[in-house]
Amino acid sequence: MGAVERVLGQISDFVWGPFLLVPLLLITGFYLTLRLRGLQFRELGHSLWLALVVRKERGAEGDISHFQALMTALAATVGTGNIVGVATAIAAGGPGALFWMWMTGLVGMATKYSEAILSVRFRETDEKGEQIGGPMYYLDRGVGGPLGKLLGVLFAIFASIAAFGIGNMVQSNAVSNAVSNSAASFGLSIHPGVIGVVLAVLAGSVILGGIKSIGRFAGTFVPAMIVLYMAAAGLILLLNFRGIPGALALVFQSAFSGTAAAGGFLGAGIAQAIRFGVARGIFSNESGLGSAGIAAAAAQTREPARQALVSMTQTFIDTIVVCSFTGIAIVATGAWQTGLDGPGLTQQAFSSGLPGQFGGLIVAVSLSLFAFSTMLGWAYYGEKSLEYLLGIKAVLPYRIVFIVAIFVGSLGTLNFVWLFSDIMNGLMALPNLIGLLLLSGVIVAETRSYFQRVSRDAEAAEARGGGEPA
Repeated sequence: MGAVERVLGQISDFVWGPFLLVPLLLITGFYLTLRLRGLQFRELGHSLWLALVVRKERGAEGDISHFQALMTALAATVGTGNIVGVATAIAAGGPGALFWMWMTGLVGMATKYSEAILSVRFRETDEKGEQIGGPMYYLDRGVGGPLGKLLGVLFAIFASIAAFGIGNMVQSNAVSNAVSNSAASFGLSIHPGVIGVVLAVLAGSVILGGIKSIGRFAGTFVPAMIVLYMAAAGLILLLNFRGIPGALALVFQSAFSGTAAAGGFLGAGIAQAIRFGVARGIFSNESGLGSAGIAAAAAQTREPARQALVSMTQTFIDTIVVCSFTGIAIVATGAWQTGLDGPGLTQQAFSSGLPGQFGGLIVAVSLSLFAFSTMLGWAYYGEKSLEYLLGIKAVLPYRIVFIVAIFVGSLGTLNFVWLFSDIMNGLMALPNLIGLLLLSGVIVAETRSYFQRVSRDAEAAEARGGGEPA
């Protein structure tokens, strides 16, 4: 197994390294940003208003509201990357890695918008009368021909497999470890299998109900989860407010000059800051993987662009907001100089930044909640990918196997599963990015058409004597 893991590690390093996926993701994001004329900056306020205030589009075709689709996608992305990913980026690349995470998130918003608009534009109705879409459908129907079919099939295969790793066993293992370690600090011993059974039962009660059940649960659970975590991180920043200006200055300075060795930190150059910031930013927000488009396709909407505007706020919330709270807390408290990595680094920041012994417990609880929500979102992504390949008859067996895998993942170390799923995640991004580039003209045309109609409706409403257009 050791030899196999080494080979998988080398493949993963190449797929996610500086010569394949990372530059392709950034180039695609920059290209779409240019073609959409910086839409993610111009329309961010309107997008947040649609997502968080309007929240739904009454009478439109679809299975869940705008808000529920957004929360389902956030359930899958606000996960270990926001706690572990930020910490590993700063541990390896220095505080400057946080700046490059921000840059990745900003261009990634255009990618996320494009995935959502195509997913709704090319969605279909399945045998149960539910809306189904995502990269496999816009690659198949949008790109078309043998190439489109091949890209769609490849995406669906990689996504349905990746869901068992990054969206399932890796997450249940993280919860099992976090709960066991926290219990041990209070003198309690909990067998990982017990945690696995509880997780499987809780997740199964949501997953077996399909997208409407997942959407309802995510619509309540995810915002509460994010707010609670941000409140704890915000308290750290408030208690350490004197360190915030210096932390921000260090982030910007080291993004372009590297970071010298300090404390337990070994130092990092500019290339390391860029590499780890970009890689972990992508890992956190999943812009370019295409997965969130599957949730967007289920939304109740008449306008693909309207749901796309809502969907792109996912990357903003995930990376620009939540990751920033984690990253600034790590830098402002000085935890980044301790030589720790992963969840231990974030726990150190919370433990030193908050009074008493609650900081580490908050991180453990947050990691558990984030990982649990990730399993729900990826269960839906995986089943819809398999439905594309084998039809609706494969959905229920997939759900059952997925729930069983949650229990299995809680029992032991998963280096092999982590590496394999990491590769599958990277490989599912490749056909998706090719499709986004080939269909960029459709994205631009659909966007232009939507805003022209919005402008005409606004002018008509003003001519009638004011009021909001329908």
